[in-house]
Amino acid sequence: MILAIYSALLALVLILGAPWWLLRMATSGRYRAGLAGRLGRIPDELRSAVAGRRTIWLHAVSVGEVVAATELIREMRKALPGWVIAVSTTTETGQKLARERLGGESPVFYLPLDFAVLVRRYLKTLGPELLVLMESELWPNLMQECANEGIPIAVINARVSDRSFPRYRRLRALWKPLLKHVSLFLAQSEETATRLVEIGAPEERVRTSGNLKYDIKAAGESAMTALLREKIPAGAKVLVAGSTLDGEEKMLLEAWTKVLEVTPEAVLILAPRRTERFDIVAGLVEAAGFDVVRASKLQPGEVSLGQEGVILLDTIGDLASVYSLGTAAFVGGSLVPMGGHNPLEPARFGVPIIMGESWENFREIVVSMQAAKAVRIVAAPDLANAVTDLLMNENGAKEMGQRGQAVFTAQAGATRRTLDALVGLLGRLHRG
Repeated sequence: MILAIYSALLALVLILGAPWWLLRMATSGRYRAGLAGRLGRIPDELRSAVAGRRTIWLHAVSVGEVVAATELIREMRKALPGWVIAVSTTTETGQKLARERLGGESPVFYLPLDFAVLVRRYLKTLGPELLVLMESELWPNLMQECANEGIPIAVINARVSDRSFPRYRRLRALWKPLLKHVSLFLAQSEETATRLVEIGAPEERVRTSGNLKYDIKAAGESAMTALLREKIPAGAKVLVAGSTLDGEEKMLLEAWTKVLEVTPEAVLILAPRRTERFDIVAGLVEAAGFDVVRASKLQPGEVSLGQEGVILLDTIGDLASVYSLGTAAFVGGSLVPMGGHNPLEPARFGVPIIMGESWENFREIVVSMQAAKAVRIVAAPDLANAVTDLLMNENGAKEMGQRGQAVFTAQAGATRRTLDALVGLLGRLHRG
């Protein structure tokens, strides 16, 4: 009954929201990609990739989850030769990155809308021996249909954020019967493990494995990073502002004007979180009085960039590598109340980090970095001073970056623990 109500509400939301969705598709192109697959049409390449082969279905919603899962998927292939790891995503940016990183060896497709009839079509095609869900991707009909078909479920790198925990608790009556279908929960932290049990997960199936994002490895310097390294004047101090959201770019540009008064040789690389905002952010840069240097338009062999412009990183999948160019980094989603993004990407390069006051989505990580004095949390009015200090105080910035890198390194190992747990789960299931 609860699932019937959930499905009816989901259908109602889609029907009532249809005019808005159609308008967004027509005007921005967003949500258009993969629409047929989301509505249940199985891509031909997916059918052929899994035909006659043992399959694991892993769902990674967007860019962050794809990055975190990449090394695990590679290790799974080594541990399970001949198996197919089929990867679904929800967002277009996640899909593009998954195809770039994994498409040669893993079929990549869009997660269908969470209706039982659509989910069943994918389960019939894939015939997975295990469904692996990343972080907090708990889709009720997908989980129930797997249970109906006897397909075990593992939730890995699991997290329950401060924002979502009260909602999960209020809906415990919905989640408890669904969570009992999960064979294994691998939580990022002890706190998340406790929260999972509180919202209905069977305690004996919950373990703490650590955060896969601590095991993110650079896949080598990206071509874009190498190009920017060539273009940025030698000795220039660089601020990489990554994963910025609506409202943050204006604050950053206002702060940057003040930074340049003290350190005119500085360079700003601005990387919006969402691709559909690239043109909007370019307009904001121009309105602030700066030239826009679009990274996607740069060509090798041209003259180096001057300091009068702001580099707009309008590409997908390069930010994690571009952070290595930073004298300092600002991690976005934190000056606006959106919970922040992952500070580990710059930390792994020893780049000192600034964040705003909204970081609850990565609370365990930020708290550990705060304890090590490896991140600076600032309000918008203090942003210019914080950036200037890190760009000018070379020794202090270097030491802060080293502390962040040490936090990153000390927490490594989640990939191996997760791999061992998944392979062990498959072994137990087959022996059973």
